[in-house]
Parts: sequence; C-alpha cells; structure tokens
Amino acid sequence: MAIRIIVKDPDPVLREKALPVTKFNSNLHKLLDDMADTMYDAEGVGLAAPQIGILKRVIVIDVGDDHGLIEVVNPELVSKEGEQFGPEGCLSIPGLTGDVNRALKVTVKGQDRNGNPVEYTGSELLARAFQHELDHLNGVLFTDLAQSVYRSADRPGNDEE
Repeated sequence: MAIRIIVKDPDPVLREKALPVTKFNSNLHKLLDDMADTMYDAEGVGLAAPQIGILKRVIVIDVGDDHGLIEVVNPELVSKEGEQFGPEGCLSIPGLTGDVNRALKVTVKGQDRNGNPVEYTGSELLARAFQHELDHLNGVLFTDLAQSVYRSADRPGNDEE
C-alpha cells in the first residue's frame, strides 16, 4: 500500500475516458489499496483512478456511513431519482468548490476487486460521491457542471472551513 500523487487540473489525463478493467489480479488489488490510502491521506470521500493518472474504470468511496469503504470496478449508473443541489469539491481541484445539481438517490452496479458483481444504492452524500467519481471516469469535472464555482473559503454560509 502506498500514497499516490493526486493529479491536478488542468492535467489532460483528467479529461480522458477511462478504460474498462479486464484483469482482476494483484495489480488491481494494489491499485485499489493505494487509492484508498491516497483518498484517506488527502481526507477525501472519493477517488477515481484517473485522479492518480491511471486510465482505468475504478473508484473508491467512503463517506463515513455504514457502507464503509466502497470499491467498484467498471461502475455503471443504473438508476437515479430525485434531485439535490449543493456544494462539491475535488481532490484534483484543490481550493475550489462548486454548486452542482445531482440526483438525490442512485444505484450503481459493477464488480468488486475479484470480478464478482456488486450493486450499491446511495442517497444524498453517497449519491453525490458516486456521480462525481463516475464523471471522473468519463473525463468530466465538477466545474463543468457547477452553476457557480468559488474558492472554498469563500463559500456562502461557510463557517466550518
């Protein structure tokens, strides 16, 4: 396990479409472990492989709920419902926050580190994290979708940061 360097915008790798994973082996397991370590070290709630310069369809998420660490290989959004509007940040775009409209509840399916099928349904922050990380796999950043973007410390009503 190791902490990887997080790629920062405007690195072009963040705009590329990630490729499906076809080999479920020790290299994938190391990638997933390193991604989790990197996400936790950076105090993030999600990380997609392109954010560490790897163009593979792999995400990790931990929003601090009962799900704990979620690893999804080749994730696909299979359903979404409702709507939420709120702030998002990104480890690849430090210092900026944007107000983004997302589905309130989503279901994502994919595979685990061994190639077995997995499916997760999440709402609110978990739904937002799934959508944000899946966007990364398609070269989309939250700033592309945000209705407004501002420096994190300048967020209206932000007394916590």
